[in-house]
Amino acid sequence: MRSGHRDTSERGPRFTRRALLMTTAQAGVIGLLGWRMHQLQVNQSDEFRMLAEENRISMQLIPPARGLIYDINGVALAANEPVYRITIVRENAGDVDDVLNRLAQIITLRPEDIARTKEEIARRAAFVPVTVIERISWEEVSRVQVNAPALPGISAEVGLSRVYPHGQDTAHVVGYVGPVSDYDLSLMTEPDPILQIPRFQIGKTGVENRLEAAMRGKAGTRRIEVNALGRVMRELDRQEGDSGADIQLTLDSKLQAYVEARLDGESASCVVMDCETGDLKAIGSAPSFDPNLFVRGISVADWTGLNENMYRPLAAKAFQGTYPPGSTFKAITALAAMEAGVLTPEETIYCRGYTEVSGTRFHCWRPSGHGNVNFHDSLKFSCDCYYYEAAQRVGIDAMAVMARKFGLGTRHDLPLSAVASGLAPDRQWKREVRGEDWRIGDTVNASIGQGYVLASPLQLAIMTARLASGRNIEPRMIHAIDGVVQPLIGGESLGLNENFLRRARLSMYDVVNHQRGTAYATRFDIAGQQMAGKTGTSQVRRITAEERARGVTRNEDLPWERRDHALWINYAPFDRPKYAVAVVVEHGGGGGSVAGPIGRDVTMQALAGGFPELTAYPAATRGRAEEIQNRVRALMEARDRAHQNRA
Repeated sequence: MRSGHRDTSERGPRFTRRALLMTTAQAGVIGLLGWRMHQLQVNQSDEFRMLAEENRISMQLIPPARGLIYDINGVALAANEPVYRITIVRENAGDVDDVLNRLAQIITLRPEDIARTKEEIARRAAFVPVTVIERISWEEVSRVQVNAPALPGISAEVGLSRVYPHGQDTAHVVGYVGPVSDYDLSLMTEPDPILQIPRFQIGKTGVENRLEAAMRGKAGTRRIEVNALGRVMRELDRQEGDSGADIQLTLDSKLQAYVEARLDGESASCVVMDCETGDLKAIGSAPSFDPNLFVRGISVADWTGLNENMYRPLAAKAFQGTYPPGSTFKAITALAAMEAGVLTPEETIYCRGYTEVSGTRFHCWRPSGHGNVNFHDSLKFSCDCYYYEAAQRVGIDAMAVMARKFGLGTRHDLPLSAVASGLAPDRQWKREVRGEDWRIGDTVNASIGQGYVLASPLQLAIMTARLASGRNIEPRMIHAIDGVVQPLIGGESLGLNENFLRRARLSMYDVVNHQRGTAYATRFDIAGQQMAGKTGTSQVRRITAEERARGVTRNEDLPWERRDHALWINYAPFDRPKYAVAVVVEHGGGGGSVAGPIGRDVTMQALAGGFPELTAYPAATRGRAEEIQNRVRALMEARDRAHQNRA
C-alpha cells in the first residue's frame, strides 16, 4: 500500500448536519399537509362540500304578507285569507295532459284553468311549481290527497290571498290586486325581484295600486340545497321578510255602504267630505262591481258583462268622471264679479227670459224670466240671465282664477286611479289647446257651468266645503299608515270677502228652505240641523230655436243618453258646517228632483249616524222617504249578509 492513499471502500453511510435538517423540515411539511388535509376532508368536509358545489345552493324569495286596509273605525276593507291551491310540477307529472284530465275528474276545473296552466307550464322551468287552481275547499283538497297516487306531480298547498269583505261597496276606492303582467314590469325601471314569483299579485287600481310599494312589504329569503336536476333536497336556512304596511282610510264603511245602496239603480256618483278636516267620508260610484272577481281570475263572461255595460260599472265616476257643473257653478261666477268690484250683492239685473249677446239669444231656464233679481235671489231662483250679465262684466280669466281657488280645474293628489283635473278654461287655454280665440259666447256659456267648464263630483264636494268654510280645505283619504297619523294639509283662509261668502251661504240656505227655492222639497230638520244647497242641471245636447218654438222636449221623452245630467251640492249643518256633499246622476234630468233627494238622504244619514227618524222629513215627503229607507235598508242587509258569508 502506497502511503498517502485513503481507502473508502470500507466506509459506511454518514449523515451530515445539513442533511438532517433538510430531512426534518421535509417531514414537518409533509405532516402539516397531512393535518390540513385531514381538517379539510374530515372536520370541515360539509362546509367545503357546499362551497365547492356552490352551483347547487339556491336562494328563494318568500312572499311577505300584504298590508291590510281599514276604514276610519278599524273595519277591514281589504284583508288576507288563507286559501288552498293545487299546484303541478312538470318534471314529476310526466304526461301533463293526462294528469290534468284526471284532476278535472276529481275537482271542478274550467277549460280556461287548464289552458292557463299549460301556458304557464310552457314558460317555466320543469321543476317550478305552477298553480292550477286557487280557493278550493278542504273537501276538494281531501279528494286530491286521497287520489295522490294517480296524480303524479300534483300537490295541495296553503297560502294567503286577497279578499275584499265589502265587495262592491268599496271597489272603486280600495281597488283590487291581480297577477303581475309583462305590461306592469315594462313600467318599472328596476322591478322588485319578488315580482318574478309566478302569479304574484300587485295592486291594479285604487289604493291597492297607488300605495303598492308600502303595502307589498319586503320579501324574505330561504337558502335551499337542490340536486343536479333542480329538485329541492333540504332547506339550509330561512330569513322571514317584513309584512306590508297597514293603511287606514278616512272612509266610514257604514256611510259608504249607504251611499252605494242609495245610488243603486242609477248611473251616478256621490262624495261626502268633512268640512273641517277635508277627510273623505264616502266616495260612491254606481253601478259598481265585485273586486273579488279580479283576484280570483275573472271569467270572460263576467268581464264582457262589465266592459259592455252602458252604465260603465268599472268607471270610478266620483273622481274620474267630469261633467259640466251647471248651476252649481253660479256662485263662482258671482264671487268673481263681486271680488273684482264690477258687481255688488245688492245690485239687481233684469231677467226677461233671455239675454241677447252678439245676435245670439241665451235663454234662462224660466221662459217668462225672473224680473229684477239681486245676487241672493239669483242663486235662490237659479236665474241664468243674472250670471250671463255678471260674466260679461268680469270676463273668463277672472272666473277661471276664482274657479281654481275653489278646487276646480285642479288635479288633487289622492291615492286613487286616474283622478281627473276637470277644466276651468280661460283665454290662454283655448289658444293653446284649441288654436282659437276666446269668444264672448264662451264666457256666457261658462257663467252657468256649461260650455268648456268641467268638474268631477270630487271637485264639486271640495268647492262646497270651501264655500261653507271660507278656507282652503284639501281632500284627505289616508288617515294613517302603520299607525302613523298623516298630517292635514291646507286649511288656510281663501282670502275672500267674508261678506260675499256669507251672502252666498244664505242664498244656498234659501235654495233649500225658502218656499220659492228650487230645492224646497229636499229640506229637513234633524234636531235643529238644516242644510244649504244648490241644484244643477247640465245639458248634453243643443236645443235648437225650432225646438224652443214648438216646445222643448221633456227629458223623460228623450233616449237616456240624451237626457240632462242632474247635479246637486250641499253642506250641513248650515250654521256649523260639518259635511259637504256632491251628487251627479248621469242623464238623470233635474238636479232638484233627482240628485237633490239623494244628497239630502246621504247628508241626513251622515248627521244621524244611521237612518234618521221620519219626523225629520217634511210631512208631505215622509211616505216617499219611508219607501226609500225600506228599500235601501233591505239592500244593505242583503249585501251585509253576502259580506258575512264571504268572511
